Amino acid sequence: MSIEAPSTPVILTGDRTTGPLHLGHYAGSLRNRVALQHSHRQYLLLADAQALTDNAHDPARIARNVIEVATDYLAVGLDPAITTICVQSALPALAELTLLYLNFVTVARLERNPTIKDEIQARGFGRDIPAGFLCYPAAQAADITAFRATLVPVGEDQAPLIEQTNEIVRRLNRQVAGKLGRDLLPEARALIPEVGRLPGVDGRAKMSKSGGNALPLSASDAEIAAAVQRMYTDPGHLRASDPGRVEGNVVFTYLDAFDPDPEEVAALKAHYRRGGLGDSVLKARLTGVLRDLLGPIRERRAAIARDPDHVRDVLRTGTARARTVTAATRDAVHDALGLFRL
Repeated sequence: MSIEAPSTPVILTGDRTTGPLHLGHYAGSLRNRVALQHSHRQYLLLADAQALTDNAHDPARIARNVIEVATDYLAVGLDPAITTICVQSALPALAELTLLYLNFVTVARLERNPTIKDEIQARGFGRDIPAGFLCYPAAQAADITAFRATLVPVGEDQAPLIEQTNEIVRRLNRQVAGKLGRDLLPEARALIPEVGRLPGVDGRAKMSKSGGNALPLSASDAEIAAAVQRMYTDPGHLRASDPGRVEGNVVFTYLDAFDPDPEEVAALKAHYRRGGLGDSVLKARLTGVLRDLLGPIRERRAAIARDPDHVRDVLRTGTARARTVTAATRDAVHDALGLFRL
């Protein structure tokens, strides 16, 4: 079986289903996905199987959040008519390709992956690393190649995973080159957003629900105001008349990410640096910006959540569409390698 190259660029992206999405997800990926769905063929993978690699003690949490994350997708404006939203564990070709690809990568190479090394250290696994977690680069390679994706939106810290995918792709392509006379699978490129990782509202480097420093997409106006009031500015800016530092100021980081008027933000930075601008003014502006952004998302999310059967229908339709695509890739890989068929 052969697989044809898509006529439009293919994007694969997605999220682990460990909890509802938050403002960090929106800044880092969701708003880009909404824009890209109109010019690309886009697949969104609800990565419930991958989430189990470090949550096997609570599979119910992973299952429950499939609907929650899908609801977030719809609430921010992802259109299931043009973006295929699918469930990882319901696509058997992904698991089959993962098992196959593990024969084309060594344990030593998996352990050297910078992203995996950092995550192992952050979770305190030591040598008690779940095998599924260690093998995640091969599983991601299966996800990417099964959809024949050429663009994968990721944070800068995830770029080594894309390179490892391409290593596996190149090895497979070399192995079958004599038989096919062409590449079997395309290489993928990491699409890194302009806005880097959004810090938590407490100023820590990463916004996360488990860290208690995240602002959910469903946040109320009161929750938004409280979160902004907690934000770190400049400890040396004791009076409004004092010059203040913009670098490292979380309020300005959020204004850079979300304020629709960058020229006004630039003017505020200049004013803050020379003195005469109070933190309360900045926080009031940011509160308004975030309320304008999250208010409509919150309302759409509440309406969608009232009809979970509709969300399930979206997932059934998208997963069926994805199953056809991923099974075709699996069959083509099997044929190219000359695996036994009944």
